[in-house]
Amino acid sequence: MDAVSLARHLRPRFQLDWKGIHGASHWARVRAIGLHMARTTGADPLVVELFAWLHDTQRHNDGRDPLHGDRSARYAHSLQGELFDLTSRQLELLQEACRHHSDGFTDGDITVCTCWDADRLDLGRVGITPDPERLCTPFAQTEATRSLAHGRAVRWAGTRWH
Repeated sequence: MDAVSLARHLRPRFQLDWKGIHGASHWARVRAIGLHMARTTGADPLVVELFAWLHDTQRHNDGRDPLHGDRSARYAHSLQGELFDLTSRQLELLQEACRHHSDGFTDGDITVCTCWDADRLDLGRVGITPDPERLCTPFAQTEATRSLAHGRAVRWAGTRWH
């Protein structure tokens, strides 16, 4: 997967503020913490990275948009073979992670759970401290992981809103 080509593809198609709460900086933080977590959880790093890039790309707004995960899963499928090549299992995991990332689930495949945790650990960008009970993996639930991710999110929010 070529991240530069993917970003070039996504930018003109993203309907929201590229620099906003669901934009590229959020994706970058989800990617960073997700890949950090994958080294410990054993998650598939390619699926984690693609999830970070794609999970919010199909939002229609920054508020309640309950179908954006399903749209993102379908979008991921449409990019298979064009911008990345996944095995059928990797594509299935990516679509599951995208489809259900805002549903609050905490059980599933370790790759999917790592994706969900990486996204939830960035809630500090909107003033929410992640609740360890709503995280899937023991690694994400640690104070060290939560502090690392939350600090990044809060720093970004501080530069964005102040």
